[in-house]
Amino acid sequence: MKKQLEAFNRLLTIMDELREKCPWDRKQTMESLRNLTIEETYELADSILEQDMPEIQKELGDLLLHIVFYAKIADEKKAFDITDVLHSLCDKLVQRHPHVFGNTRVQNSRQVEDNWEEIKMKEGNRSILSGVPDSLPALIKSNRIQQKVRGVGFDWEQKEQIWGKVREELSELQSEVDHERKDRIESEFGDLLFSMINAARLYDIDPETALEKTNKKFIRRFRYLEDQTLNKGRSLREMSLDQMNVIWEEAKKTDES
Repeated sequence: MKKQLEAFNRLLTIMDELREKCPWDRKQTMESLRNLTIEETYELADSILEQDMPEIQKELGDLLLHIVFYAKIADEKKAFDITDVLHSLCDKLVQRHPHVFGNTRVQNSRQVEDNWEEIKMKEGNRSILSGVPDSLPALIKSNRIQQKVRGVGFDWEQKEQIWGKVREELSELQSEVDHERKDRIESEFGDLLFSMINAARLYDIDPETALEKTNKKFIRRFRYLEDQTLNKGRSLREMSLDQMNVIWEEAKKTDES
């Protein structure tokens, strides 16, 4: 514990020095740091997907720096400081884990989540969905919405029931496509995506992670297609789709080996 405290104190000392002596650090505000924090969060997410432990360590450090930076700016405004942040977090963790720090009994992680939502409502949240940030990307927001409402029992009785809903939404989308009603196509497409995200949740799949892994897989295979084409002195623009598909199948086999 002593080493951790010494390391954290070193970071706070460095932050004080930077805020006082570095022109770039001195001019930063919470607003100017916001987009950088979002970028750092995505960089951490990428390193986690790649299972790159050295990068995860580095990106965690970058995020911790941002947390300390925000607290430093708030301290200068006499709003709060890093001590307040830490105590607030500790108090919340204790309050929301009565099965650890109190007498509440739970059987599994699902009950922990349900208790968490109930406690937050008692803390003054007027809606189950009030804890879902407006600025979340739509796919992640959809997943969080569905996780939240599950906490009050608004969910399928059997997870297999979701596939009937998926088929229903797909049929409705197909009908609007057939009738070329563009405004309705967008709405039905959204409904279909929402039901697919719901299915992912029910089968313990994180849809954001699943989609990002597919993105990376597609990029890997398309780069193989590009490389093979260039090695043969050809251009993708000069090839037919059938010709490209031959190399694409090679890429799939290489990817799976």
